[in-house]
Amino acid sequence: MNHSMLMSILILSPLVGFFLNGFRYRSQKANLSGGIATAALFVSFISAILLVNELIALPPEARRIQIKFFDWIYIDQLKIDMGFVVDQISAIMILVITGVGTLIHMFSIGYMHHDKGVTKYFAYLNLFVFNMLILVLGDSLLTLFVGWEGVGLCSYLLIGFWFTDKEKATAGMKAFITNRIGDAAFLLGMFVLFATFGTLNIQELNALAPTVAEASWLGAVTLGTLFLFIGATGKSAQIPLYVWLPDAMAGPTPVSALIHAATMVTAGVYMIVRLNPLFIMAPNTMMVIAIIGALTAVFAATIGITQWDIKKILAYSTVSQLGYMFLAVGVGAFGPAMFHLMTHAFFKALMFLGSGSVIHSMHEEQDIRKMGGLKKYMPITHLTFFLGWVAIIGLPPFAGFFSKDEILWMSFHSPMGHTALWVLGALGATMTAFYMTRLMCLTFWGPSRVPKNIHPHESPWLMTVPLMVLGFLSVVGGWIGIPHVISEVLPGHPQNIFADWLAPALKPIPNLGHADASLEWGMMGASVFLAIISALVAYNFYVRSPETPKRLAEALGPIYRLVSKKYLVDELYFGAIINPLVKLSRHAWHRIDVNLIDKTTYVVADFVRGGGSLVRSLQTGNLQQYAMYFGLGIVIVMAVILMR
Repeated sequence: MNHSMLMSILILSPLVGFFLNGFRYRSQKANLSGGIATAALFVSFISAILLVNELIALPPEARRIQIKFFDWIYIDQLKIDMGFVVDQISAIMILVITGVGTLIHMFSIGYMHHDKGVTKYFAYLNLFVFNMLILVLGDSLLTLFVGWEGVGLCSYLLIGFWFTDKEKATAGMKAFITNRIGDAAFLLGMFVLFATFGTLNIQELNALAPTVAEASWLGAVTLGTLFLFIGATGKSAQIPLYVWLPDAMAGPTPVSALIHAATMVTAGVYMIVRLNPLFIMAPNTMMVIAIIGALTAVFAATIGITQWDIKKILAYSTVSQLGYMFLAVGVGAFGPAMFHLMTHAFFKALMFLGSGSVIHSMHEEQDIRKMGGLKKYMPITHLTFFLGWVAIIGLPPFAGFFSKDEILWMSFHSPMGHTALWVLGALGATMTAFYMTRLMCLTFWGPSRVPKNIHPHESPWLMTVPLMVLGFLSVVGGWIGIPHVISEVLPGHPQNIFADWLAPALKPIPNLGHADASLEWGMMGASVFLAIISALVAYNFYVRSPETPKRLAEALGPIYRLVSKKYLVDELYFGAIINPLVKLSRHAWHRIDVNLIDKTTYVVADFVRGGGSLVRSLQTGNLQQYAMYFGLGIVIVMAVILMR
């Protein structure tokens, strides 16, 4: 098939949907607007399937479809084409983005049906997906950065979609500004890499990567990759730039599913995997990535335990799961990182949409303390949410088990790993099982605490069908990546299709020794055991003995309050950085702008105006006055001559 045509349809179909809805943005016909947007993305999904099918037909070592549309920037040594590439890595991304994105668009038709800005909402969704496709398909860092900035803009528009609410508008601005901090570092990383290698083409950068690991912290590769990682901490919500993501729950719930499960927040992980030959030659950068990822996974999980807003719990869960992905790439396990990126897209999109179904049923109520017993009112939502729950806490044979345990094992087994990293990862997994079980108990199980004026009900089929599809994927999505140690004991010894697919595109971990099967089984069993125990403890706390967590909270006192207030990180940022900068800016404005620049311009303006007034007084149009000036001039000239 014509690769250029398929690539064009894949990328431009959401853009066409954006324009179709954008020109009629005042329309309130949700079915028509949602139908256009969903159809546009479904066309992209079909194109993605056909492109990946074409890719599969190629030999494994030559699986690369590259399309150049036109010359973009040709200035001296900087030569950037508007080119896009589908290979083993980007193929996974386009299937996830368009496939899961189509389901989220479909869900949105039911969820946003009564919103006055529904057409504008769907236009923004399509534009978001268009930019995300630019990001993952671009063959250069600059093209990737165009999509990177595009999704940043769209996240601002979607998070602050209900901008008449000051809190929601502020959340959109917070996301935008926080990401700009990371993006500044991303630009610096590009400058360093271009100055070093003379190119921003991703394939050329990977080919020019040094063959010997760089030991210096000030080496070009280390500095360049560190700056790129700082950019990733913004986009993918890692310490210290994670603060925007929980507040991003201010947007419509399907936006959370799209941004925080299937697209934007995984962009940082994707970028590092895409440049894996370069990153793996910078062990200092890799160490920083692994440590930040592990700490983020645990840090966010502790906050998730204390939250009451159903979407905030899922938001901190997303931050934590992204931490696992960065832990994986930090120890060189790029394949498991991509595997968890995919499975996370399934079960986290499911849980966000499931929370949207609950919020829709509860008339926009998001406090899980006012829920409980929803299982009998919302059987489909409960069942699908249950499947997402067992997937995220890592129980076999659900999707999250295979990807998360691969990450935990590699955090220990990899030469770049460490026992401490495994301990942090296992601790984060244990807490994940606790707070996600807490969420299940307080939302669907136990006695009902629903206010009498609310009558819960199951969502319409436009919302439940995407839940069922994602529930199915949360069950079977991990079966294409069954680890070797498990496949050895299964009938037929199933192949690790996912790892084999990615292998030609990934740099192998240097000096990776042979895995000890018994040790791997033991560590896998330990993580599953801890998850089960943690889930049972949470069930006992919040269903059988609901007074126990209250007593614990009182006993922990200031510690519990600190965690429930999210460690006061936002307050710290405001007190130590934002407010001083605002005061400094105001002081600089008053001293420099008002007292120096403004007053200087006033003096100059007064001088010019005064001079103009003087000259104007000479131009009166009175002939007698002109004759007087003429005579006076003659007298002055004669006087000067005589004085000589």
